[in-house]
Amino acid sequence: MSVKQVKLPLTKEQIIQLHSGDRVELTGTLYTGRDAAHKRMIDELEEGKLLPFDIQDQTIYYVGPTPPKPGQVIGSAGPTTSGRMDKYAPKLIELGLKGMIGKGRRQPAVKDAIARHQAVYFAAVGGAAALIARSIKKAKVIAYEDLGPEAIYRLEVENFPAVVINDIYGSDLYEEGETKYRI
Repeated sequence: MSVKQVKLPLTKEQIIQLHSGDRVELTGTLYTGRDAAHKRMIDELEEGKLLPFDIQDQTIYYVGPTPPKPGQVIGSAGPTTSGRMDKYAPKLIELGLKGMIGKGRRQPAVKDAIARHQAVYFAAVGGAAALIARSIKKAKVIAYEDLGPEAIYRLEVENFPAVVINDIYGSDLYEEGETKYRI
């Protein structure tokens, strides 16, 4: 199976070419955020404040990286369970977020927002945190430093490995897999 090279930030042209099950390598800028950062972003939006970065066409990686060892850009950087962001994701997708990276299933409201606003959900391999970290070339905290590993980082990545789970066509790789192998 071939691997699709995807340049970040995502474009509409790229998103329409992505289908559940596609293996991809992402290169460019992405942002990190877990539940504490997502809650704070939504709270700030409700207060009429701006988000800490321009979310238009961007990708958020659901990760709380460990501190880097000397000479490293970042510590282990494995995906966290995406479902914890599901109550916040539809609003961010509506505002222009185009990509999310994590692990695990998404709720129907998130999948509907993905299809309606033309976004994509990628899965990164859980348990491969040290390997994933190798694809991260730069890491800088840009917001919510007080949240420690849950702060928002801007990452520069090269050939970050992922798989498309949910696409704009309403497909879900997890559901497809269950159907295929159900006895």
